Amino acid sequence: MIKTNAYAALSSTAALAPFDISRREPGPDEVQIEILFCGVCHSDLHTARNEWRNTVYPCVPGHEIVGRIVAVGSAVRAFRVGELAGVGCMVDSCGHCASCAEGEEQYCENGFTGTYNGGPGVENTFGGYSQAIVVKESFVLHIHHPEAQLAAVAPLLCAGITTYSPLRHWGAGPGKQVGIVGLGGLGHMGVKIAHAMGAHVVLFTTSPGKVADGKRLGADEVVLSTDRAQCAAQAGRLEFILDTVAAPHQLDTYLTMLKRDGTLTLVGAPAEPHPASAVFNLILKRRSLAGSLIGGIRETQEMLDFCADKGIVSDIETIPMQAINGAYERMLRGDVKYRFVIDMASLR
Repeated sequence: MIKTNAYAALSSTAALAPFDISRREPGPDEVQIEILFCGVCHSDLHTARNEWRNTVYPCVPGHEIVGRIVAVGSAVRAFRVGELAGVGCMVDSCGHCASCAEGEEQYCENGFTGTYNGGPGVENTFGGYSQAIVVKESFVLHIHHPEAQLAAVAPLLCAGITTYSPLRHWGAGPGKQVGIVGLGGLGHMGVKIAHAMGAHVVLFTTSPGKVADGKRLGADEVVLSTDRAQCAAQAGRLEFILDTVAAPHQLDTYLTMLKRDGTLTLVGAPAEPHPASAVFNLILKRRSLAGSLIGGIRETQEMLDFCADKGIVSDIETIPMQAINGAYERMLRGDVKYRFVIDMASLR
C-alpha cells in the first residue's frame, strides 16, 4: 500500500483537515499518478457537506486531477512513466451495459464509480485532494497542453467536459445562437468553448460587474437577467441555452428565449429543486428542457484535445491545500474568477 497525505471531511459539519489514506499498488492495467494540481468543483462542496444526501465519510473530494505518471502496470500500453495525465469524475464503470459499450460511461446503467464517494456496490473512493491516485488505464486521460498551463488545465476535467458535452451534443457551432446562463466556474468555460466552436454566444448574468469579463471570454452579447427589457429583447431568438447555475431559479425566464424546437439544458445541480416551469412555455413552441452529465472518457479526451488545439484553459486562482475551507466559503459568495485550483506541492 502507498501511504498518501490528503485532506478529508469526516462529517457534514466538519472542516476539511489533514487525513492519511492508503492507495493500492498499481495492478497490471493501472496507472499511478503523482497529483500536481486539483481543481475545486462546487460538487466537492455539495458532497463534503452532504447537501445531496449521499456522502460516504471520510470524504476526500477532488475530481479535476492533473499530474505526472510515476508507475504503470505490466499490461499498460497507452501511458508511460513521466507523461502528464488527467483523471476526471469517474474511475470505473460496469463496462458491459449499452451506455458503456457506446462510450457513454457517465450514463452507465449500473452506475459509474466516482473518483470520490464511491458508487453502487463499491467501497468508498478517495479523490484528488491528495498526493497520489491509482486508476485503471481506461479511465486516465492524455494531457497535451504545455506543462506551464497544467494548473489551468485541471478544471477542464469537470467544468470543461460538463459544458463541452451538451454544446457538442446539441450542435453548437457557426450560425447557431447559443445562450450561456451564469458566469461562474462552469459558465466561463461554456462561453469559451461555445465561442471556440463558432457559435454566436449570448451570456446571461445577474452581475453588472461581469459584463466586460463576459465579452473578454468570448460572449458576443451580455444580458443582465435581472433586466426585464434586456431579457424581453431575447424572446424567441436562441436555438440552445446552457444553464450552469447551481442555485434554484426561474427557468421560464430562459425557456421563452428559445426558438421553436430549441432546448434549455441544465448542468448546474442545486441542492434544492428549481421552481416548476409553466407547461405552455414548452408545448407552444415544442421546446425541450433537458439535462446533461459530464461526458464519457472518449468525449473527455476529445474535449481536452479540442481545448489544447484552441488554446483554451480555465481562468483560475491557485491556492495551497491548507486554504480549502476558506475557498469553499469564498466559492459560496461567488468570490473567485473563476475556478480555484489546489497546488498539491503544499501537501508535501
